[in-house]
Amino acid sequence: MDALVPGLSLIYRPAYRAQQASLRYGLLAAHFLIRALGSRTGQPDPDSLRALEREYEALLEADLRNVEDGMYPARLLFQMPVLDYAKALPRFLLDIPRVVLRSAQANHRDVPDDIDHERFPRYFRRNFHWQTDGYFSERSARLYDLSVEVLFMGCADVMRRQIIPPMTRYAEKHSDQPLRILDVGCGTGRTLAQIATALPGQRYFGVDLSPYYLETARELLADVPEVALLAENAEALPFRDDYFDIVTSVYLFHELPRNARRRVVSEMLRVLRPGGLAVFEDSAQLREAADLDSFLTGFSAQMHEPFYRDYLRDDLEVLADDVGFEVGDTRRAWLSKVVEAESPGD
Repeated sequence: MDALVPGLSLIYRPAYRAQQASLRYGLLAAHFLIRALGSRTGQPDPDSLRALEREYEALLEADLRNVEDGMYPARLLFQMPVLDYAKALPRFLLDIPRVVLRSAQANHRDVPDDIDHERFPRYFRRNFHWQTDGYFSERSARLYDLSVEVLFMGCADVMRRQIIPPMTRYAEKHSDQPLRILDVGCGTGRTLAQIATALPGQRYFGVDLSPYYLETARELLADVPEVALLAENAEALPFRDDYFDIVTSVYLFHELPRNARRRVVSEMLRVLRPGGLAVFEDSAQLREAADLDSFLTGFSAQMHEPFYRDYLRDDLEVLADDVGFEVGDTRRAWLSKVVEAESPGD
């Protein structure tokens, strides 16, 4: 992909900065409302707040620099479906009291009664983030992306697309035929949508445990050719060995118990061809983000993330290396981290 034409950044930079500022300060109102309704959020220490601000600025600069370096197109900077989120906002706000009450009661098993319990592992049958219905309804899927953008001040998609630069570099070296790209834990499809925009003409696959979230993903990806979405458990991927050129995972591992985390990474290695690329993104961990300690350690109790405290100390780089990946670059992306790795061989 070609670098941005010189001078265009003078147009995109101020527009992008204005967009992110309006999102950030606009979404602060939702945070104040949640606190007013009784959410159990503590006050972070001043050092963590300064680190949060510093890393936020670094993320926005990285996003702009990736466009200027040709890692992905400038239109991704402005791809947030603001009108769709505005339409969903009344339902989101009306649901906040239920979420806060569920949190106050520590009621993490409040999920629909009619789900097939045999189909889903026990660790999944809960309402992560205290969200209504957990991952088990169309309603939940419709509100999920808005809720995550509220949580991350309009930077959820910004963080997601930080996995794309290593994929772009890999695609430039392997342009002789379409690549098979698998996103594990693809959810509502927002990561795959950004990948398809940045790397058109490839073959895209997504796996997720929630059939409801996959229905939303199918709508989002309806105009993307060569995409297949499967409701499967990533601990036993339904693909043959060495099938994919690239595998990705975004915000999955912190919601898995330690043993399941290892099985998923092992499966990703199994289905990746020798010399193939893996890119993992998830929450920052204490190893590289001790300056965000008060945010990271408080997140588990506030948002019902039962496996998060263990995840914070289960370094992704070490995990990938133990499973058999050749680990490369690791970099921070505000409250997240991105780890690049390769399958041995080739």
